[in-house]
Parts: sequence; C-alpha cells; structure tokens
Amino acid sequence: MSCKALLCSTSVYDSKRLPKLQTQRPPTLQIRCSNSSPDTPSITEKLEYEPSMTGAAYDFNRATTSLTRKLLSSPKKVTLVRHGLSSWNKESRIQGSSNLSVLTETGVRQAERCREALANINFDQCFSSPISRAKSTAEVIWQGREGPLVFLDSLEEAHLFFLEGMKNVDARREYPKEYITWREDPANFNVNGVYPLRKIWATASEAWREILYTPGEHFLVITHKSILRALICTALGLSPERFRAIDVNNGGITVFKFNTRGEAMLQSLNMTAHMYSNHIYLN
Repeated sequence: MSCKALLCSTSVYDSKRLPKLQTQRPPTLQIRCSNSSPDTPSITEKLEYEPSMTGAAYDFNRATTSLTRKLLSSPKKVTLVRHGLSSWNKESRIQGSSNLSVLTETGVRQAERCREALANINFDQCFSSPISRAKSTAEVIWQGREGPLVFLDSLEEAHLFFLEGMKNVDARREYPKEYITWREDPANFNVNGVYPLRKIWATASEAWREILYTPGEHFLVITHKSILRALICTALGLSPERFRAIDVNNGGITVFKFNTRGEAMLQSLNMTAHMYSNHIYLN
C-alpha cells in the first residue's frame, strides 16, 4: 500500500488563545492511501503554521526593546555590510575614524563580490559611512542601482585618538595600558574621560532611528567594524561590555528584521559564503 501526502489550507487555531493568527490559513497535511476509495475520509494532520516548515520564526514581538519608541509605517529589513579590506587592515594598523585608510584592490574585489551576491535583492535605499573605505565600498556595491546613496555621520567609526594609524605592535609597546584596555576591556577604554564605546553606542542608536524612520521597507547599510558591533548590540539590547562578543569580517553581511514597533530580530550574522564562492543571496 502506498500513501500520498497532500497539503490543503484550513484554520487550526483556537480563537480564544491566538486571535491574532486567525487571518492566517495554515496548511494541513492530508494522507490518502492507494487502496482508499474516493469516499474514504483522508487522515489530516495539523501543521502549526508555514514558517515552521522552514524553521523560521512566526513573530518576534517584544523579543527586544524598541529602537524607535514609536510605531513604524511598515515592517523593515536592514542588511548590514562591513567595508572591504583597507590599506590599514592589510598593514595591521588601528583605523578608528581616520580617513587615511583606503580601500585596497582586494577590498574592491570583495565589494564587487558583495554586489554580485546581493544582485537579486531589491533595496529602497543605501546608507553609508562617509569615511573613505566605507564610502568606496558603498559606491561599488550600489553601482547600477537607482535608489539614493546617503552618507550618515552616525555611521562613522569610533574615534580612537592617538592610537589611530599606529601598528598594533607599536601601540602595544608605546601605550601598553591604553592598548590593553582597548583590546581586553574596551567598554572602559577612555582618553581624558571620553569613552569611545559609550559614544558609538549613542550614535548607533541615532543611526538606527535615521534608517528606520526612512520611507521604504528594505535598506542596505555599509560601514565599519566597531560601529557594526554597536549597531548589532544595540538592536539586541546588549551593553558595551558585550562589544567583542560580535565579530564581522570584511565584506561580511548581517541581516535584521524589524516589526512595526521597532523591535529587532537578528536573521543572519556575518555571512561570508560570497567571499569564497559565487553564492547569491535571495530576499
């Protein structure tokens, strides 16, 4: 005896328990065997809802704290990309907010790989840091698209004062206390009472509001590693002490979804398959 499984739509929800889901018509599984007559009732197995078939979350209300403190006009999706390899990345120098570190030839190729990997995704707008290495990456990735490319000061990298431009080995030797604090306890790294991480946590929150208040539903953001860490952590409600719990590679892609309350769900983190293959991402 062989059996066939058929999908059909019906409501399986308790209206008292889950009133919000009554508009959804989830599938049910009907099993009909070969020796069954057409009049024989089929066996029906209830499925919870379609997202469960791929392991996706149905909803994420109150999963995180609202970044906007007010309702958005529609749900949003934001794709974050770290700039390609820069000259100071290659030389193992501390970059910070300096504009002297520029995109290398390898960095340009990485940006081109990002452009190809994201080619099938429609974005309403692109936001970028105005600092050279991120700006150049954004211009490569956004090439050929019609939407606006907007540069936000709130996406600039953290300012690291006298450490900027120094090779890591030199900074460790000349400023051992400050360098070790930055590497091992970055939330408490400060120069004359100025705490860079506290500042970029504030600017990350500002950047989120600027992006999420923009009309449209899907945005592309190109920026730097430290501010990306701050964007990810603030979206998830994490403090500056969790700064180094997140890593993002050059050309790494991270995706967030936001509901209309401005609450975030991390969909993917630091995707890099496109850096080593012809991988294409879909909406």
